[in-house]
Amino acid sequence: MILFVKLLLAHLLGDFIWQPGSWVTDKETKKHKSIYLYIHIILHGILAAILAGEIRFIPYAILIAVTHGIIDLIKLNFQKKKNKRTWFVVDQIAHILVLIGVVLLYENKNIPPFWQENVFWIYLTGILLLTKPTSIFIKTIISIWAPESKLNNQDNSLVAAGNYIGILERLFVFGFILTNHFEAIGFLLAAKSIFRFGDLKEAKDRKLTEYVLIGTLISFGIAILAGLLVQMLLQLS
Repeated sequence: MILFVKLLLAHLLGDFIWQPGSWVTDKETKKHKSIYLYIHIILHGILAAILAGEIRFIPYAILIAVTHGIIDLIKLNFQKKKNKRTWFVVDQIAHILVLIGVVLLYENKNIPPFWQENVFWIYLTGILLLTKPTSIFIKTIISIWAPESKLNNQDNSLVAAGNYIGILERLFVFGFILTNHFEAIGFLLAAKSIFRFGDLKEAKDRKLTEYVLIGTLISFGIAILAGLLVQMLLQLS
């Protein structure tokens, strides 16, 4: 575990702390022709080797540097302005997965329980269920109660912000259930209520308040049920 922490620290230093904005701009403009791309790659290898603190880790540090460069090149060649955020997330996830793989390879450890086939598919299905499918389900169910202000979208909220907030809150609840932190669900619900209270009070729309409350309770209810169901399936698998 400590090796992964050290490699993660090396990644954070190389990708964020010690990578100036000018390097990023140059890489996005020149792609594989940018000298800063290769400096960036070498820096990651050096940081990984130094923080690992073992001579025999050097080949693994080189592996980290090479895979980091490949992942960055893929991102630089495929990302566009409209999907830049998506590629940023994919890029970071890929780097973290490489670090996990290197640690497992270096320490000759067996695949952890999460990555066992049955467990993986149960987790993946549960997580995906709580994203867009649940959003569509909730939207469809409560659409008959949608107030006029909601239908006309007469507010100053960010585009699709409510949808993303709902997905995030369900994933948080899902995580709390699986880690047996049920009390955190109450804290999350209270926090959302506090933030929502001012908006609903100013709107002075009872139908809108009821609409939001129904949607929130359905969202939390589905997340709790999904978490409990996944726990049950994990025990049976």
